Amino acid sequence: MTTSAAVHVLCLYRVKAGQEAAFVELLRRHWPALRRSELATDEPAQVQRAKDRKGGTVFVERFAWRSAESSGLAHQSPEVMAVWEPMGALCEGMEFLDVEPVKIDFVG
Repeated sequence: MTTSAAVHVLCLYRVKAGQEAAFVELLRRHWPALRRSELATDEPAQVQRAKDRKGGTVFVERFAWRSAESSGLAHQSPEVMAVWEPMGALCEGMEFLDVEPVKIDFVG
C-alpha cells in the first residue's frame, strides 16, 4: 500500500423512493468493507440523511481513503464490489467529491 496522504471524500447517494431501508443495510457494510480491504482510514464514516428540494432522499457519507490510489483499488476488492454493485441499483444517482478543510477566520 502506498504512503500518500489520506483523501477525504463526500459521497452523495440519491436513493430511489421505497429503497431507503435496503440502501441503509448496504451502507452499514460499506465502510467496514473498505476498512477490511485496508482502503479507508481508521476514522469511522459519518452518515447523514437529507431530503432534496423535490422530496427525494439523499444520504451523505463522509470518510477518508487511505491514499489517492485507494478508490481505484476498491474496484479490485470483491468485498467492496459486493456492496457497490447493489448500491448502484438502489440509487437514481451518486456523486463523489474529494474534499479538504478550508481555514476561515469568521468575523462578527
